[in-house]
Amino acid sequence: MNFLNRKQKFLAKKYGKKYLKIILGTAIMALGTAQFLLNVHLSTGGFTGIATVGHFLFNLPMGVLIMALNIPFFIFAYFRIGKIFVLNAVIGTASLSIFMSIFEMYQPFTDDRFLACIYGGALIGLGIAMVLSEKGSTGGSDLLANLVRSYKPEIKTSNIIVIIDIIIVGLNVLFFKEIEIALYSAIAIFVMGKVTDVFFEGIDFIKVIYIISKNSNKISEKINSEIKRGVTGIYSKGMYKAEDFTMLMCVASRNEVIKIMKIVKRVDNQAFVVVSNAREVIGKGFKKA
Repeated sequence: MNFLNRKQKFLAKKYGKKYLKIILGTAIMALGTAQFLLNVHLSTGGFTGIATVGHFLFNLPMGVLIMALNIPFFIFAYFRIGKIFVLNAVIGTASLSIFMSIFEMYQPFTDDRFLACIYGGALIGLGIAMVLSEKGSTGGSDLLANLVRSYKPEIKTSNIIVIIDIIIVGLNVLFFKEIEIALYSAIAIFVMGKVTDVFFEGIDFIKVIYIISKNSNKISEKINSEIKRGVTGIYSKGMYKAEDFTMLMCVASRNEVIKIMKIVKRVDNQAFVVVSNAREVIGKGFKKA
């Protein structure tokens, strides 16, 4: 019984955190949409873009429209994809609809379209990233994309979402008869994507440093002792002079790169160094597998 209680508590804590993060993410998305984009007729695509047109055409609450548009696809997805995916999508979409209905009752923060597309896109990007990080969904484009991929798995999800969003932004332009809507919406979508990337990848990429030097052993020892970073020796061959040598590879943080460069310059100021970004590093000293 104690074991079951511990297991139940663990699961309750695990799923409690999961859905709390999804709900918080949808609240941030709703804030960005209702307080920045809605008033100036901008859209980042998805069913929110369709709901924007419906809101101004029929004077209906955005939250109600978003939920109503998704319901037929929830039913279809339940039989096609599975109940777990639909449960996450229903929770995400319902909470987004509720927060939209709350935030649209308040006066928007700005009427400036440029400010709206920047701040609105950033908030929506952050919210989407929080939802996606917990395998959640807010319906709309990603729900349609998953339904399409259930029939055509070879099609990329990102391609489907982009096509859907372009069509929906185009509908907004046709309805409001302003080409600027597409231009500003494109900025909002770009900002949204960048913020989502930053959430998952971090602001500073991990760096990979390649060092070619005749004093590779000494440089390796200095990096190990002074920076406490591991160094890998890769046996290489210079094709110009057909010389064999050991190229060093070191993975380090952005701040450590400067220190490593100083070590290399101190030991061998003729060394050839290449620094590149690494999207993700798993292992000792970095992210755990």
